[in-house]
Amino acid sequence: MSDPKDPRRRASGPPRQRPAAARPNAKRPGSRPTRPRGGPQSIRLGSPRPRLRLVGLAMALVLLAFVVRLLQVQAVDASAYAAKANVNRYIPVTLTAERGTVTDRAGVDLATTIDAYDVTAAPDLLTPDRAKIPDAARQAATLLAPILGQSEKTLERKLTAHPKSKYAVLARQQTPQVWNQIKDLKAALADKAVKTKGTNVLAGVNREPHSKRVYPGGDLAAGILGFVNTEGKGGGGIEAKFDKQLAGKNGKLVYAQSGGRQVPTADVKEQPAVPGSDVELTIDRDIQWAAQSAITKQVEKSKADRGYVIVQDTRTGEILAMANAPGYNPNDLAHASASAMGNAAVEDAYEPGSVSKLMTMSAVLNEGVATPGTKVEVPNRLPRADRSFADDIDHETWHLTLNGVLAKSSNIGTILASEQLAKGKGQKQANEVLYSYLRKFGIGQPTGLGFPGETPGILAKPKDWSASQQYTIPFGQGLSLNAVQGASVYSTIANGGERITPTLVRGTKGPDGRFQPAPAPEKNRVVSEQTAKTLATMLESVVDDQGGTGGKAKIPGYRVAGKTGTSNRVDPKTGRYHGYTASFAGFA
Repeated sequence: MSDPKDPRRRASGPPRQRPAAARPNAKRPGSRPTRPRGGPQSIRLGSPRPRLRLVGLAMALVLLAFVVRLLQVQAVDASAYAAKANVNRYIPVTLTAERGTVTDRAGVDLATTIDAYDVTAAPDLLTPDRAKIPDAARQAATLLAPILGQSEKTLERKLTAHPKSKYAVLARQQTPQVWNQIKDLKAALADKAVKTKGTNVLAGVNREPHSKRVYPGGDLAAGILGFVNTEGKGGGGIEAKFDKQLAGKNGKLVYAQSGGRQVPTADVKEQPAVPGSDVELTIDRDIQWAAQSAITKQVEKSKADRGYVIVQDTRTGEILAMANAPGYNPNDLAHASASAMGNAAVEDAYEPGSVSKLMTMSAVLNEGVATPGTKVEVPNRLPRADRSFADDIDHETWHLTLNGVLAKSSNIGTILASEQLAKGKGQKQANEVLYSYLRKFGIGQPTGLGFPGETPGILAKPKDWSASQQYTIPFGQGLSLNAVQGASVYSTIANGGERITPTLVRGTKGPDGRFQPAPAPEKNRVVSEQTAKTLATMLESVVDDQGGTGGKAKIPGYRVAGKTGTSNRVDPKTGRYHGYTASFAGFA
C-alpha cells in the first residue's frame, strides 16, 4: 500500500490549483468569456420587445381600418349600401284582383275567370355587368322560348329593349302548367349555380297572378258581354262599361329572394287585392240562345249582311235577349272578325221603314184627329213637294179605314193621316206635333242603356226637315234608329202607353256578398192607355187579317200584334241608298 504522505504520491497526482490571484491567465470578474477556438458557435437572440411593438402597431392599424370602414358602411353611407343590397334582394309582385263574374238573371255564369299568370322578368339582372356573363339574356330567351311558345329573338328583344328596367312582361295569361315548368327550371338552375358558383339566368323571371277571362257559352251573348284584352281591361260591351267594378283593386307583395328563390325567414310586405264585383244582367240565357240561333239561321238563309233580335219584358223594360249575327267567340279573339266584334243591335243606325208607322198612328189617335174607323181614300200616286209618292205596289184607289191603312202598310195613307195633325194650321204644325211624339218614344236620343258604342239614331229638328222629309218621316224614312229603340216603341204600346227606359243590368254583388240593385228605370207616358189599347188591336189586325202584311207572325194560342217594315238601306261608304233593311216589331 502506498503512503499518502509519500512524496512520490503527491508528485504523481493532479497538479495543485493555485489561488486565482496567483494565476497569470485567470479571468477577472465581469469580463466577457472567450470563445473556444475551433469549437461550435452559439446563437445570440435579440430582445423581443421591438418586434412586439411592431406587431401591435400593425394590428392596431388593421383594426382601425376595419373600424373606419364599419363606420362608413353602417353610419355614413348606410342608406346607399342598403339600397344596393336590396336591388337583388327584394322583389315586388303585383297581386291582381280577381275579376268579377257576369251572370244572367238566374245567376248562370256568362263570363268568369280561371287562374292564369303573366310571366315577367327583370332585364337589369341580365346585363353583362350584373350577370357576369355576356349573353345572359340570350340564354334566358333560349330556355323560355319553347315553354312560352315564342321565338328566341322575340324574347331576347323583350329582355334587352330596356336593360336598366326592373320589369318587363314576357307573356300574358299563361296557364299554371306553363308557370310550373318555368319554376322547376328556375330551381334546377339555382341548384347548379350554387354548386358551380355560376349564374342563374332565370333568377329574375317571376310571375304575376292574372285571372284569365273565359266565356262558358262561347259566342252566346258575345255582343253584350264584350271581351277582356291582353292587358286585362274590358275591351267592349259590359266588360268595358263595368270595367272598374269588375276589375276590383290590385294588391302588392314585396318579398326577399336569393338565387331566384324566396327567403322564407325574411320580411314580407303584402297589400291584399280587393276582388271585383259581380254583375247580374237582365238577360235570360235560354231566351238569348233561342234568339241567337234564330237570327243566325235567318241571316244565313237570307244571305244578309247581319241581323239582330231584341226581346224585352214590356212590364219592366228589362232586355231578356239581345242577339247579333254574325257573332264571334270572345274566347278566341285571334280568329274573330273585326266587323262582328261590336254590338250591332245598338251600334247600327238604320231607317225603320213601315214599323215606324206605329208612332205616326199613335200621334194621330192620341191627338184625337182620327179613329181606327176613319175613312181614308188612298190613290195610286200622291204628289207632294217635289215628287210623287207611291205604295210598294201599284193599285187602284183604295177605300180604307185608318185601321186598314196600317194593316196594308200604305205609305200614301200614312201621309194623308199625318197631315191631319196640322189641325188646319199647315204642314209645319203637323211636323212639330209628329216630332214631339217621336222624341217621347225615344227616337234621336240614347236608349238609357249607356252601352259602349251606342248610337242615338238620327232625327233632325222639324225646321231642318227637307221638303220631302216632312212626308217620308211619317212612314219611316228620313230618320234612323237602333234595334233597341225600335223594340222600345212597341213595348211602350204593349205597356199601356207608358215608356220604360230599357235596362240590361239588374244589379251588382260586391266582395262582401251584398247585392246592390240597379237604379229603377225612368218612366214617362207617351200616349193614353185607351190609345195604346186601340193601337194594340190595330196591330193584331196586321197579323190576323188576310190583307195584313204580318201573317207569318201568327202563333197558335197567342194574340200577336206587330208590324212589318222594309226600307231602303243607306250605304255608309257612299251615303247613297243601296240594298234594303227588313224588319218586324211586335208583341204577344
